[in-house]
Amino acid sequence: MHPTECIAPSKTLEIDALAKKLLSEGKDVINFTVGEPDFPTPKNIVDKAIEALQKGFTKYTDSNGIPQLREAISKYLKEKKGVSYSPDEIVVSNGGKQALFNAFSAILEENDEVVMFAPLWVSYVPQVLLARGKPVIVRTRFENGFVPTKEEIISHITERTKAILVNSPNNPTGGIYDKETLELIATIANERNIFVISDEVYDDLVYEGKHISMYGLVKDELLIYVNAFSKSHAMTGWRVGYTATKNKEIKKRISKIQSHVSSNINTPAQYAAIEACNTDNASMIEEFKKRREVILRFAKDYGLEFVEPKGAFYLFFKVNGNDEEFCRQLLSEKLVATVPGSAFEMPGFVRISFATSVEKIEEGMRRLGEFIKQQA
Repeated sequence: MHPTECIAPSKTLEIDALAKKLLSEGKDVINFTVGEPDFPTPKNIVDKAIEALQKGFTKYTDSNGIPQLREAISKYLKEKKGVSYSPDEIVVSNGGKQALFNAFSAILEENDEVVMFAPLWVSYVPQVLLARGKPVIVRTRFENGFVPTKEEIISHITERTKAILVNSPNNPTGGIYDKETLELIATIANERNIFVISDEVYDDLVYEGKHISMYGLVKDELLIYVNAFSKSHAMTGWRVGYTATKNKEIKKRISKIQSHVSSNINTPAQYAAIEACNTDNASMIEEFKKRREVILRFAKDYGLEFVEPKGAFYLFFKVNGNDEEFCRQLLSEKLVATVPGSAFEMPGFVRISFATSVEKIEEGMRRLGEFIKQQA
């Protein structure tokens, strides 16, 4: 059987498409589905892309990314995130999604296992399957704040385990793993010589405490670091992500995969990303903080059960009954689009993205409140 027979289309994009269809029909839909900042890409970043076009920077580049961008990312990581990778250890890709796929493809042989923690992002399982690996899902518990325990992790490690996948801040919960949990995962990986793929694309969007990277916890040769500009700089459509690793053999493999799958990413977008490395995103983060407070106020007033999101821009709450039916009815009756927890390997929950205006959050949550009362 071909791997594509085992995977389904992205549920978030599927529901987003339905919501947009209703919008095109003139329906007053509140769309809480896709995790995409509603802010425009900062003008200075856009201007650099236009400048690149006007200068004729429209040809092929080094498939790893232009040297100036990899140098800028290296400096950006060190100065802003305390993560130290040289330009030669970085490969630029078409968004964080391709960065992850490159990483899986670089390390997995047929039926190698990747341990991952549910709730989890919808593309992890399909990507591992496409790389001919085997996803091993650790179903964390709401009672533990969706944080995996030592027993849960160890019980899913086998002789076929090739990697552990970590996503903090987390999509879909907005949760942030504490240092003890990250150190636990790192210790297990270090002792058993298991790769760690660390998806840190939401690391700038932290509202309580601070983000802790897997960098510095996992042995250099075992860590594959993944990040992107999509969420942090409102650049989802620009498709600029990257992997970084000090493992020379794995970096070489990722570089080969990138060169044959898509060559370089969009050339003008690379020049825009250089500017993004020097662009402050504090005002956007402050606005997300305000939106978070609004949605939490409604959620608490309604008595929803959830793990408080300390990062990203999601609220993941518990529902009674079938989560997919809940979302279908909510969209049909109240024109509010959400994503069922089943899409994230966690039935019985629903995800709301608060990457939209305060006005839409207030109206959408008001409708949700009406819907819940009707269901009671």
